[in-house]
Amino acid sequence: MPETQKKHVAVLPFPFGTHAAPLLSIVRRLSSSSSAPAIFSFFCTPNTNASLFGSSLPLGDVTPYEVWDGVSPGYTFSGKHQEDIELFIQAAPYSFAEGMRAAEAKTGRKITCIISDAFLWFAADMARDLDVPWLAFWTAGPAALTAHLHTDLLREKLLGDRGVVGREDETLGFIPGMSKTSVRDLQEGVVFGNMESKFSKMLHEMGKALPRATAVFINCFEELDPIITADLKSKLKEYLNIGPINMMGTQVEATVPDKTGCLEWLDGQREASVVYVSFGTVMVPPAKELEELAGALEESGAPFIWSLKEKVWGSLPVGFLERTEGRGKVVGWAPQVGILRHPSVGAFVTHCGWNSVLESIVGGRAPMICRPFFGDQRLNARMMEVVWGMGAGMEGGVISKKRLLSCLGEIGLVSDGGGKGREMRDNLLSLRRRAQSSVSTDGTSSANFRSLLTLALS
Repeated sequence: MPETQKKHVAVLPFPFGTHAAPLLSIVRRLSSSSSAPAIFSFFCTPNTNASLFGSSLPLGDVTPYEVWDGVSPGYTFSGKHQEDIELFIQAAPYSFAEGMRAAEAKTGRKITCIISDAFLWFAADMARDLDVPWLAFWTAGPAALTAHLHTDLLREKLLGDRGVVGREDETLGFIPGMSKTSVRDLQEGVVFGNMESKFSKMLHEMGKALPRATAVFINCFEELDPIITADLKSKLKEYLNIGPINMMGTQVEATVPDKTGCLEWLDGQREASVVYVSFGTVMVPPAKELEELAGALEESGAPFIWSLKEKVWGSLPVGFLERTEGRGKVVGWAPQVGILRHPSVGAFVTHCGWNSVLESIVGGRAPMICRPFFGDQRLNARMMEVVWGMGAGMEGGVISKKRLLSCLGEIGLVSDGGGKGREMRDNLLSLRRRAQSSVSTDGTSSANFRSLLTLALS
């Protein structure tokens, strides 16, 4: 095949939070699965590229290119919430266009497809102008996606002179698959919060643009939420569940050494006895909640692993680390995928980010105790608790010692939960089996991945 005819896929990630890493994992798998010659150009900010690629430049057929983060030389941050994101969003259409032109010049190959984070709604126009497919990757769960696609309907139904004040507990039965979720579970910027921020407007534009995408793909499996899946398929040209990707051996974490010795420590614990605590890479609970959480762990008597940034350890109750030494293990980083698969783990205290939800399902062992903070986390927590039945939530949305001990009791780690813990684990195991089936050779996620590969390289 002549060089000019070989496929050249432009990959546009969102360089914040945990968005870029799963997209790179999927792109690497697309690259390794292709039987036809193809290159993938990965356009991202310098800091994020360095964290993803390290010294491996390029990585197989995936070559990183640096794009501007929107921060001008000498710029002084004001401390405004999401200021870095707003600067990036403002510059992104120009930055990505410049990057793609540079990659075309360097490789001698025209861009033949754009794969982007779904947040980057303007990729619809870029793909139209280039007359190439646009494949959008949604990094969160299906319930959060359907909320964004139904934003205008939600606003029409719910917003009044006082916004949604007084209607927070109303359920969303007018949206397929959302009858057990309520207004208060929605993401900020949909019907409450700052709906005029650049971030909220970006997500609103995204919801309107995604039906134009050649396909929207997601790290999920159809069998988790059949009703929402059917609704999304009716609203999008192609809606492709291609996960869980960490059942396909593509996650970077699987190759990271366990430098803190968590897995070896777990080998010495009883089955289903350990509480694992992690709130992801972004959020840390307020000081009062850290105190309540530490008090519950100490009083429970259960062994635990707590993944907590070292700079926060000083906020723990005086003497906590010493009093729980041996029974508890507080680390700055933990190999979460391996921990959630370990037979000694019996409960997972989490923020309910989408990656954590999937990793819990893939592990199939540890019911979740959720303290969501923002974005899709409240929806994930509600679905986890009342739809999928694989865990318990915090009353009032904050951690209290009393409630956390009660949750550990329900799950059966500190008392007999009266069968609730067994039911949660049965539900988790059932979901894990369905997920495993979906990624088998004849499974729905495997078939959807083959469709995605065809769309990207046809």
